[in-house]
Amino acid sequence: MVLNPVKRQKKGQYDQKLCRLLDECSQILIVAADNVGSTQMQSIRQGLRGDSIVLVGKNTMMKRSIRLHADNTNNNAIRNLIPLLVGNVGLIFTKGDLKEVREEIAKYKAGAPARVGLVAPINVVVPPGNTGLDPSQTSFFQVLNIPTKINKDTVEIITAVDLIKKVFSPEVLNLTEGDLLVKFANGVSMVASFSLAISFPTLAAAPHMFVNAYKNALFVAVASDYSFPQAEKVKEFLKDPSKFAVAAAAPASGAANKEKVEQCEEAKEVEEESEEDLVAGLFD
Repeated sequence: MVLNPVKRQKKGQYDQKLCRLLDECSQILIVAADNVGSTQMQSIRQGLRGDSIVLVGKNTMMKRSIRLHADNTNNNAIRNLIPLLVGNVGLIFTKGDLKEVREEIAKYKAGAPARVGLVAPINVVVPPGNTGLDPSQTSFFQVLNIPTKINKDTVEIITAVDLIKKVFSPEVLNLTEGDLLVKFANGVSMVASFSLAISFPTLAAAPHMFVNAYKNALFVAVASDYSFPQAEKVKEFLKDPSKFAVAAAAPASGAANKEKVEQCEEAKEVEEESEEDLVAGLFD
């Protein structure tokens, strides 16, 4: 297929412009251009003029130019743009601050009428007001649970109605109860750590503060003649260290006795089984 010389020249100029921008600009924004009119796009270009350049085109042409430029310059980093060139998108090459560029683009955000098959990027709300419909249409609004009233022989919507609400991304649906508990526990731990560091009481840090206060009071009681009921047992152990050995020996002896009982029961079972085998052998 022979290309038109004019089209070939335009493609060559586009390829050169894209390669030049890839060399000059280290920061690239990929923006969706759905529902963006030509007038709105022109306003964005004028608003970004100076530090940024907006470039749009066919995805196949942009992918081809990026792939060839990466091969010629051995710059494999720009290949990461190729998988992102899906749908109606554009590239914004900039040398300025990305935050400022994004804020400048947001200035030209404009509403668009709803059409069949389009995905609403924001919440869609029907504001209250007069619809201009006659009272015979009230049944239509009742089916949709939209509160209305009759005002001057026309149907009027009383309160704002949410038609479309934002939905969560698919990743949110993969979260389990365990993931949420881990996130919550991490947050509580950070609040408790920060509260303890600045000695500011919070609900998360209160248990730790009580434990630390008890430890401090216990240290004072052990080091002095002052005492309180919770410290009596600790001071008693410190006065007579032999009680530590008695307390430790009690569970150990209990475990030993239990082990002996189990061994006796096992021996008894083995003896009974051997007698049964002997009786069975006599009558074989």
